[in-house]
Amino acid sequence: MTTAAADPAAAATRRFEVWGDPIGHSRSPDLHRAAYALLGMPWRYDRRRVDEAAFRGELTALDPTVHGLSLTMPLKTLAHDAGARRDAAARATGAANTLVRAGDGWAAFNTDVGGLARALTEAGVAGVPRARVVGAGATATSAIAALRRIGVGAIDISARRPGAAAPLRDLAAAMGLAVTVSPMDRPVGIVDLTISTLPGDAPVPADVADGLAAVGGTLYDVVYGTWPTVLAEAWGRRAQEAHPGMTMLLHQAVLQVRIFASGSPDEPLPGEESVIAVMRRALVGG
Repeated sequence: MTTAAADPAAAATRRFEVWGDPIGHSRSPDLHRAAYALLGMPWRYDRRRVDEAAFRGELTALDPTVHGLSLTMPLKTLAHDAGARRDAAARATGAANTLVRAGDGWAAFNTDVGGLARALTEAGVAGVPRARVVGAGATATSAIAALRRIGVGAIDISARRPGAAAPLRDLAAAMGLAVTVSPMDRPVGIVDLTISTLPGDAPVPADVADGLAAVGGTLYDVVYGTWPTVLAEAWGRRAQEAHPGMTMLLHQAVLQVRIFASGSPDEPLPGEESVIAVMRRALVGG
């Protein structure tokens, strides 16, 4: 497939943005700009603060030179709904973090699923028998899909309000996973891997965090800007392995760059290993 970079006229006018609220903390510009520079793509990548109420109007009025968008919270469900077509991950989760122009409309993708799956594989936990997802928000849907992708067969969904996890339970069951739902202060069973999808500033009592750590295996916390989290500290008290969400951020961005370059998250970038390396350096050094 011909990449967008092969068309100098199109490449010269192509722009991308990351939207969310808040957005000032986003590391996406560092990642994307590093990739574009190495690939020789004269593209721009900027950030814009957009909340849920403004999303539809901003999308409708968007300058046509903006070819694609990265979407963060709280816009992922709205981005999914804006897609005239959606990839399998977006359809499965009802969320999208990437929009790219497709004819007169938008194609929606969820690269959080693939990014998390790649991050978990990098952490050495692919294929563990049982995992726990902490939290019941939008990111938890991507975590469940990522766990299925890396071969996990059974999950426990741990939520403050177990009733709120019913859609996640149904999603996991539809994917063929054995699933239980438990309160955060009474997790069900011992697992090999815990994925926390809680915000970095989520108030988790120390005894609840310690209880999760006691039966939690390796921790992968999707948070990357606030570290250590309360959960990471609990894992540390037990000298257990804990990973921040930096690698998920990295790998979902790699898949976004693939989409912006070729239209597909499955089309590797030219010299992709070098691209990943320069993006990783930008993330660590930024």
